[in-house]
Amino acid sequence: MDRLSITFPHKALGFLYLILSGRPGTILQKKAPARDIKMNIARRTLLTLSATLLGFAAANASAFAADYTLRLHTLVKSPHPYNDMASAMKKEIEDKSGGKIAVKIFDAGQLGQDPAVIGEMGFGTIDLMISTVSNAAQQIPEFSIFTMPYLFNGMDDALAKVGPGTKVQAHFEKVYEEHAVGMKLLALGASGTRNMSTAATVVNGPDDLKGLKMRTPPSPMDAKTWAAFGMLPVTVAWGELYAAMQTGVADAMESSLPGYTGSKLYEVAPNLALTEHTIQINHISISQRTWDKLPADLQKIVQQAAIDANAYGVEKAKEYDAKLVETLQSEHGVKVTHPDKAAFIETVAPLQIELAKELDLSDEYDLLKN
Repeated sequence: MDRLSITFPHKALGFLYLILSGRPGTILQKKAPARDIKMNIARRTLLTLSATLLGFAAANASAFAADYTLRLHTLVKSPHPYNDMASAMKKEIEDKSGGKIAVKIFDAGQLGQDPAVIGEMGFGTIDLMISTVSNAAQQIPEFSIFTMPYLFNGMDDALAKVGPGTKVQAHFEKVYEEHAVGMKLLALGASGTRNMSTAATVVNGPDDLKGLKMRTPPSPMDAKTWAAFGMLPVTVAWGELYAAMQTGVADAMESSLPGYTGSKLYEVAPNLALTEHTIQINHISISQRTWDKLPADLQKIVQQAAIDANAYGVEKAKEYDAKLVETLQSEHGVKVTHPDKAAFIETVAPLQIELAKELDLSDEYDLLKN
């Protein structure tokens, strides 16, 4: 019988295999004497361990062979456009770089909450992130403009106003530099509508919101907007939101439909009002230290992959929004209402210019409106 030829990513693992397998290439053996049975059992156990190690090494062979390995963070669980975008970026970067760059995706907040991740990106310990701009408002206050309700007329309108080549994109590239966050903005995009959900109250109009404790991210725009509806803003990190709704720290929340579904928030907030009050704007950013290490040709590949991922994210977001409402009703018993958005817009419209001035966001507001 021909000898089996195996290529090992690590010489040490290959050597371990040769030792444990006895005579390499010999598949058929004579019946072992009784006194050798225990030794053979031990050998089989070690061979199993060796095979596991070999499989792990093979799965990571591309990372070992790459010149650069990039760690990509998302905060959300699948299904979610951000994770679809991350997978698309990974494939495009690895394919077009010819294996010079390997991308490892860490979803569901494995690397931490967004504010902490942004700090790590400044040090270059995390390389890429895809997330909602509202979670970066502590470090980049100008991002708060995107949480202003009814600023866009849908996802396509949002992408046209903030996407590649726009004045908004160029503006925020400069804002990153001014705040010295240690990141470079690769792309802004639109990734779904955001809607209201509550623990107990059924929402049919603005009056139903009065007195509810409303979870907000660390964004002044969110807090002031919901206060205008008579709500009591409570700042809660996304990773703590389930517990906050479960324990009554918050009575109401707003989120994208994929975020609501993927994190099983329907279990603690089973009333969903399709207010579609904001188009969720996302950013794809890279550590400035990581960016500076990449040669120009690889920088171009990473930049284009981010732009392509955002276009893909818009289509996935539309797909999810269409399917998830039906799934939430039929499979999870969520009560869905369709409030008259005109009543919400009537409350918010007079506040837009006032809020922009109060929060020193007039430049950003004017860019988006003009």
